[in-house]
Amino acid sequence: MTAQDTLHRSYEIRTYGCQMNVHDSERLSGLLEQAGYVRAPEGADGADVVVFNTCAVRENADNRLYGNLGQLVPKKAARPGMQIAVGGCLAQKDRDTIVKRAPWVDVVFGTHNIGQLPVLLERARIADEAQVEIVESLETFPSTLPSRRESAYAAWVAISVGCNNTCTFCIVPALRGKEKDRRPGDVLAEVEALVAEGVIEVTLLGQNVNAYGSDIGDREAFGKLLRATGGIEGLERVRFTSPHPRDFTDDVIAAMADTPNVMHQLHMPLQSGSDQVLKAMRRSYRQDRYLGIIEKVRAAMPDAAITTDIIVGFPGETEADFEATLHVVREARFAQAFTFQYSKRPGTPAAEMDGQIPKAVVQERYERLVALQEEISWAENKKQVGRTLEVLVAEGEGRKDDATRRLSGRAPDNRLVHFERPAETVRPGDLVTVEVTYAAPHHLLAQRTPLAVRRTRAGDAWERRTAAPAPQPAGVMLGIPTIGAPAAAPAMASNAAADGCACG
Repeated sequence: MTAQDTLHRSYEIRTYGCQMNVHDSERLSGLLEQAGYVRAPEGADGADVVVFNTCAVRENADNRLYGNLGQLVPKKAARPGMQIAVGGCLAQKDRDTIVKRAPWVDVVFGTHNIGQLPVLLERARIADEAQVEIVESLETFPSTLPSRRESAYAAWVAISVGCNNTCTFCIVPALRGKEKDRRPGDVLAEVEALVAEGVIEVTLLGQNVNAYGSDIGDREAFGKLLRATGGIEGLERVRFTSPHPRDFTDDVIAAMADTPNVMHQLHMPLQSGSDQVLKAMRRSYRQDRYLGIIEKVRAAMPDAAITTDIIVGFPGETEADFEATLHVVREARFAQAFTFQYSKRPGTPAAEMDGQIPKAVVQERYERLVALQEEISWAENKKQVGRTLEVLVAEGEGRKDDATRRLSGRAPDNRLVHFERPAETVRPGDLVTVEVTYAAPHHLLAQRTPLAVRRTRAGDAWERRTAAPAPQPAGVMLGIPTIGAPAAAPAMASNAAADGCACG
């Protein structure tokens, strides 16, 4: 379909799941806009094309999808020419059933061929029948596709896709395929292009980000990439997510400690503190190995904020196993934790295991874990009171900012900070120096007048972007929807943002 054919046709993308899906949706937006579509205004009632970018890792994900698809039936009947597309992990998994269960869907595409979406929409329009195209291996690395990103100041940069692990609770490797790494030069070229556009923070992204280099047989490739990325002039903050303890090597710790603009922040999934449960999960480390990494990180970077993922109630988990998890939480003193009550992921080995734990037992253990982590999070945040922090001002981080007359942003260690508005104008992407005066379990407050405001190229870029409607992109546009690595959700959030997909 040409840009002229699709002129003024609007689109909406609904994204579910992990950071990789968010990044894929940026590419889908770029592809559609390159083909001449325009994004539907926020809150608009209906679009000409609605795309579901799905996640398959949660229990009953398919039922939720079909419920949402069902709500579009009357809208499609009332809107001639409207099209519905389903992509992502659930589409890759249930390729043969989506159109059968929802015959009003026009396009089904998988995780490996997102670049085909505009072509498939045109085929469906001409043929007046559903187009289903699923491929088994990656056609084009997503970062080579056009992108429509939402932020002028921070960006995801995918360095790999897929995963070589076989965790029994995770279906991602079956849907995303084996790990495929980008060439370091390509990664650095993308970062340099982002910085040239005004970006001052990047997050290196992969399903198992620190396994980077497995394609080329270099176990130190990720540490080298961190150092090289950190050396790019104008780039102020570098983050990465999510690493796997198995691949977390001393050279990565050294790169974090030695490279000034690599942030002292680490999200490293634990999943369980029990050696027995870790073995059943096929996690290739044990409690001692995990705590050893934490000890080394803290020795090299005493100010590091460490966050994690934990699953409660994995099949066969005993009270002693759960106590082992609580022991690791006490020892590691995580700043935050994404906590999950185990639920069966269709298609995973764990879903068929004996020893499924009763819901009431899982709930009781979960509540004990949340209470402990809340106590630790609050204690760790209280240590920040009195510190002076440079906060990268964010867009949309503080839901109460308008009511409280505050602004919000992320500290270097990724803690969320709400602060008083300075007298001068501050834009998303600018940096504000504040003194922390109060700590809550999940955020910090700076209730005094900011000490300094540093206007940045990123703030300039945000200002340019919001001053007038963005032109239709001819190629890559730069930025991301949230600042830095995904914010650590409160410990009580059992369906935390990562949603178990890029779980490390």
